[in-house]
Amino acid sequence: MLEAKTRLSSLVDAIEKGHESEVIIARNGRPVARLIALESVPTRHRIGIAGGQFVFPDDIDLDNPKIGQLFGVGPE
Repeated sequence: MLEAKTRLSSLVDAIEKGHESEVIIARNGRPVARLIALESVPTRHRIGIAGGQFVFPDDIDLDNPKIGQLFGVGPE
């Protein structure tokens, strides 16, 4: 367990690069955990995911100065 704690970064790096497929971590000689790579999930472009689903009023920013004062930001 101590070795895994001190070498965690290098163990994760070895898994990530494919040098190791798994690392078994033991405590007092007894296996207790397995470190394996996760299947990579492709990230999707999320900006604009709700585009067109909401309508905001034209005066949505009208109270921004008042809200700023409530939080102690801006002119008093």
